[in-house]
Amino acid sequence: MKLARSARRHPEIDVTNLIDVVLILLIYFAMSTKFTKDMQVELQRPSARSAGAAPAKAVRIYVDRARRIWLDDQPIKSWMIQSRIRDQLAAAPGKKALVVVDRFVPSELLIEVVDQCRLGGAAEVGVATQAGTTE
Repeated sequence: MKLARSARRHPEIDVTNLIDVVLILLIYFAMSTKFTKDMQVELQRPSARSAGAAPAKAVRIYVDRARRIWLDDQPIKSWMIQSRIRDQLAAAPGKKALVVVDRFVPSELLIEVVDQCRLGGAAEVGVATQAGTTE
């Protein structure tokens, strides 16, 4: 016996469960990802051939071209760095600091900032550069 053409059913796949699983995975990965936030200070970082990846869990101090020092999106003076770093590293297990400096900042100021970070208790202090040539 032949079935009429109108009586044929097209196979259907229920994708409701698949959509639920995809959304749950999306939410999980979005919530478990830690985004590193850099300040919106425009800096031209110096380049170095030996540049590597910066630690994600480091306290970041920014020094711009106008010799302003920034920590936690707020400008601070160089003599305040030591106490602020000490406060932030008290709860941090890594005790790392990263100085992001403009390439036109004098080396005296860079050394002062690095020194204040070390006096504040940072076990490791790095200087952010861009990968590339040193020309």
